[in-house]
Amino acid sequence: MSSARTSLRRIGLGSALAAAAVLTAAGAASAHVTVHPESYAKGATDGALTFRVPDESDTASTTKVQLFLPTDHPLLGVLVSPHDGWTAKVTDTKLKTPVKTDDGTITDAVSEITWTGGKIGPGQYEDFDVAFGQLPDDTAQLTFKTLQTYSDGKVVRWIEEAAQGDEEPENPAPVLKLTAAGTTSATASQTSAVASKESKAAASDSTARGLGVAGLVVGVLGLAAGAFAVVRSRRTQ
Repeated sequence: MSSARTSLRRIGLGSALAAAAVLTAAGAASAHVTVHPESYAKGATDGALTFRVPDESDTASTTKVQLFLPTDHPLLGVLVSPHDGWTAKVTDTKLKTPVKTDDGTITDAVSEITWTGGKIGPGQYEDFDVAFGQLPDDTAQLTFKTLQTYSDGKVVRWIEEAAQGDEEPENPAPVLKLTAAGTTSATASQTSAVASKESKAAASDSTARGLGVAGLVVGVLGLAAGAFAVVRSRRTQ
């Protein structure tokens, strides 16, 4: 019994350590610089993106965040939301290929936003909001390379891009997926149609079952009435 209990305790301890390792790995994997929402429709207008920057250090604070916006597929009409304690510096770049819009031809766009002056403490995070006038419609995704500087001088470069089918790199860059306009609506319509058909089928099935049960009840009552009549007739005779 003592040996069995010892074995069980060892197994339990091993399982607990394994579970803790998995949770720790999951926590580390989720503590990257990310963009929210994760997807937008191609060519979307008048929207906003939130870049979440977590502090992964045990002792140092994040004191500087540099966000690089793509210029081969630029975001137009970029505006930066103010944050208490942080100062944002916006850098424009001349576009190699100007973008034609209904309001005219755009020749330059924001290529970098740098936040300084604030502090993200260990175990904390900060959300940086960026509004846009229009997203590009000629690409499937946008990559936002980011540099995160700590108070101890360490710089974490969130610039790695994973090829399709590859595992996530150690320091992935935030990626915004761009979907075809109307895809979500079409999917929702199809889902609604399927749900409607299933609802109608369920209603028909419920009706059929109800009629069947009612028929059985009537039949049972008929048999009971017949039996009662036979018994009463015999008693009378």
